[in-house]
Amino acid sequence: MRGRGTARAVAGAALLSGVVFCLSGLLAGSRPFGQVTRNTVDLGQQYLSYHAYWRGLLLGDADGDLFLNWSSGYGSNFLGDFGTYLSSPFALLVVLFPADRIELALYVITAAKISATGAAMAALLLKLRGDGPRPVAAVLGAAYAVSGWTFNYGATVPMWLDGLLAFPLLCLVGEWARGGRRPVLGPLVVALAWIANFYTAYMATIGAAIVLAVRVLTSDEPGRERLAGLLRAARTVLVGVGLAAPVVTVVHAATRVADPTPEVAFAPVPWTEVLVRLLPATASVATPALYIGTPALLLALTLPFNRALAPRVRAVWACAICLVTLSLQWEPTHLLWHAGASPNGIPYRQTFVLCGLLLIAAWLSTAQGLPRAPALLGACGALALVVVLTRASAATDRWTYPALTAAVVLAATAAAAVLLDPRRAAACRALPVLAVALLVAAQAGEAAVTGARIEKQQLREVSWAPRIGPWHQAVAQETARRADWPRYRTEPGEVPGGNDVLLVGGQGAEYYSSLTADGYSRTLSSLGFGYYAKGRHPVGLDNPVTDAIFSVGARVHSTPTAPVRVDEPPTAAVTSTRSPVPPLVTVRPGLRLPERGARLGDSAFANQELLLGAAVYAMPRDLTRSDGAGAATLSASCPAGSQAYFWAPEYQGTAALEGQRPVEFHGKPPAVRAAMQSLGAVPASGALRIELRPRNPGKAAPRLPGQPIGCLDRKRLDAAVRKLTETGATAVHTTGHGLTAELPPGSTGTAVVAVPRISGWTCAAGRAEPVAARGHLGLLAVPLDGRATSVGCAFRPPGLRLGGAIGVASLAVLAAIARPRRRRADTGFS
Repeated sequence: MRGRGTARAVAGAALLSGVVFCLSGLLAGSRPFGQVTRNTVDLGQQYLSYHAYWRGLLLGDADGDLFLNWSSGYGSNFLGDFGTYLSSPFALLVVLFPADRIELALYVITAAKISATGAAMAALLLKLRGDGPRPVAAVLGAAYAVSGWTFNYGATVPMWLDGLLAFPLLCLVGEWARGGRRPVLGPLVVALAWIANFYTAYMATIGAAIVLAVRVLTSDEPGRERLAGLLRAARTVLVGVGLAAPVVTVVHAATRVADPTPEVAFAPVPWTEVLVRLLPATASVATPALYIGTPALLLALTLPFNRALAPRVRAVWACAICLVTLSLQWEPTHLLWHAGASPNGIPYRQTFVLCGLLLIAAWLSTAQGLPRAPALLGACGALALVVVLTRASAATDRWTYPALTAAVVLAATAAAAVLLDPRRAAACRALPVLAVALLVAAQAGEAAVTGARIEKQQLREVSWAPRIGPWHQAVAQETARRADWPRYRTEPGEVPGGNDVLLVGGQGAEYYSSLTADGYSRTLSSLGFGYYAKGRHPVGLDNPVTDAIFSVGARVHSTPTAPVRVDEPPTAAVTSTRSPVPPLVTVRPGLRLPERGARLGDSAFANQELLLGAAVYAMPRDLTRSDGAGAATLSASCPAGSQAYFWAPEYQGTAALEGQRPVEFHGKPPAVRAAMQSLGAVPASGALRIELRPRNPGKAAPRLPGQPIGCLDRKRLDAAVRKLTETGATAVHTTGHGLTAELPPGSTGTAVVAVPRISGWTCAAGRAEPVAARGHLGLLAVPLDGRATSVGCAFRPPGLRLGGAIGVASLAVLAAIARPRRRRADTGFS
């Protein structure tokens, strides 16, 4: 009966967690229950796109494999991105949904993770104290799964939800280690947690270690048994992390060469702003999301006052919670929680561990029955103090205090139903049921309102992407119609969102990842491409010279037919163009690779010419500038009929060639770099007059590079393309993570492959042994001796060999652990 009751509590926690999460979306009017987009910040810019590509890869409909993504970034390290965004087992659910329902797929994945988290926390609570009321365990398990951290962070960064789930699972592993049970299952759970998302699993492991330490300190076991349990736990974690090494080392190696974000100095927020996040309907990415529900918080606050618990238990758990709270605000421990690097954006990502500790405290204080009146009064007094201290905080919402009041009233009524003397109650058998119903209503109702309000606040305050709809579908259809990979690349152009190419197909420059290679980002920036996210989100460049360099033979163009809104999928007019370009592999007969490698310079126009191998721009040398009131004018001369391109990566405003329409530039250093754009054809007089109107005319005059204008001669470009095509590869073949190219006989000099030289490539000419790829101005390059008639390159993610070796060694250790216990295999969670 006890096992059946535990199963019901675990299932109840899962169901309640999922229902509350869905109810919050229903109240917010967001998809899939309403019309409003959920695609805020990186959920719309990154995670939807990666899951769409993952679905295609699993179903055999992607350009690439698990090692390499040919679609974005002109060829990027996919195993690193897989380990960062897609390695959770829940991500496999994408195959159950059609391609045009990827938003629904990601929502279901998110809801499934939240439900599993509630179940895992309920199982942990009942493991820590198995004689407590099962319904309360279910409610507290759900409170952890739908905490403020989940609504404010995890729901829009679904990979972090794997860490939320990992914390109770790793605490269970600690309990197994203490009892010498499940020596094989324990490391496997650790490995799964670290593979699913090792970033938050690292935080969850620290949190589980804290719980284990508290359990050991409050245990009555002999010292030798306590030490043995700690050693078994350490072994379990080491073996489990070792099993996860093939993914962890690849991500670590990719992180080392990723485009660096600006260093962030941690600054603790005022304590009132920490405390206010305990209240419902509060939202902020700059403060710790501590909300766990008012009923659960009140139960947690009873722990120091609850005389039914042993003094040592109360003291150790209270000290642990206080120390963890203090660790959020002290820079050395802040860095420890975040693996030595203060993160950009959300500084309190580890808060879910503190939420878990608070809920464990709530359970321990309730497992023997509802705390007595003095403890309840002490908890109410502490909550009242929090409300008084934080009443002036800007983090509160108009729903904060109404929701808080309603939850307190319901919780108090539930407590009264439990404390009522059964001898005086006419329906005493119904009172426990009523108490549970009131507790569920208080906890779940407040949490649903909190989730809805947080979602609405985020939509008002942060960037968002619209729902996937007709615009994306039209671009995907046109991209598929023009596609002829690897004969040439098809650039899908820009659709609303990020990593567009992963959604609509093609092989573009756009690439948004935490692991975007620094070398790739710098190469594109030097050629006039723009970026967002401080360099980690390069975007495409509509320029015929760079199209020739990267073999972009087809380009899709789209223009919205109506303003993009939060409550409607966007529509657009879609067209495409086809241009002759050299093959993916070209031969430069006169090019000899220097030992230290050539470098790109300060002019994007000159850099394009260097990579193309031909002079195609006229650089005006008579450029003059005059600044006026809120504007600036550039004057120069160029060959009549040439195409004028303007490059000002830090400029924010419009630039207009006289007689032409203004063109928008969106530079905002250091986060955003504006791309080079065409301003129109040079008039017959050859005189250029460009008017600049900054978006903020009151600020300093716009800063321009030394050569902001280049005039493209299409005849020269066409001649350069013909020459590269004549001497380039006669055929190019690609595999999942490699390519081969057949060359004209007698090819000498250097074969330049229009693929970024990121770490992991090896290349060879003819039948030579592959060696680490050399580079030419950021692209792959293979020296030729005149005898080879082919070149081949293959990609292996850096760190994979080391991770594989560690994984094999860990597997051998696990086999050695399992051998003497084969007959006693136990795979349960109790």
